[in-house]
Amino acid sequence: MNWTHLPGLSPYLPTLAAMEAHVEAMAQGQGTEAVWLLEHPPLYTAGTSANPADLVQPDRFPVHQTGRGGQYTYHGPGQRVVYAMLDVGARGRDVRCFVRALENWVIATLAEFNIKGEIRPGRVGVWVTRPDRAPNPDGTPHEAKIAAIGVKLRRWISFHGISINVEPDLGHFDGIIPCGIRDHGVTSLVDLGLPVTMADLDAALMATFPCFFPAEGGINVQGTADGRPVCAV
Repeated sequence: MNWTHLPGLSPYLPTLAAMEAHVEAMAQGQGTEAVWLLEHPPLYTAGTSANPADLVQPDRFPVHQTGRGGQYTYHGPGQRVVYAMLDVGARGRDVRCFVRALENWVIATLAEFNIKGEIRPGRVGVWVTRPDRAPNPDGTPHEAKIAAIGVKLRRWISFHGISINVEPDLGHFDGIIPCGIRDHGVTSLVDLGLPVTMADLDAALMATFPCFFPAEGGINVQGTADGRPVCAV
């Protein structure tokens, strides 16, 4: 496994091209599995299911069409983007299990900071409840999205990946309906009152990764009785 930190703000199109080139090399047996940790300048991306009506402010930031799954999302400074180029073919060829492992990786990473991340049926990404906010009109707790997931597979090699909000400008999400979900908010680690740095998050990501994607291959999807993943590495 090759971990790479890309410095500064990585321009979207050259980074996408480099990622696709690495995926092609892996498919040809000439590259190793890799995870890239980076930040992008402010921009919106549209997944394969994006609804044009969800692009509320089309002139605010550059908009990039992309082949990943999902709808519109935002990338920008203060958000950790994780591009995961993994050999899903060698890890069991189970796409649903792979996505669940990505979700649980994020949840286990958040747990390192005592944050309970959760998934919700019909809503992509990872969510946290906000008891400090007014409940929804139906009395259910307010929830906010803290991480997005969008992947693509080419010849069983994954690319794109996840994004976790550390300290982005949350107002930048106002230009889209994130992932087509209108009734819930967006949050970040710092917005939740935690002085977490990008380096702190990276260390947690690297520590929990082997639990779900072991070096010897395969994919682990582990959980407790309440549905939270556990990681003992």
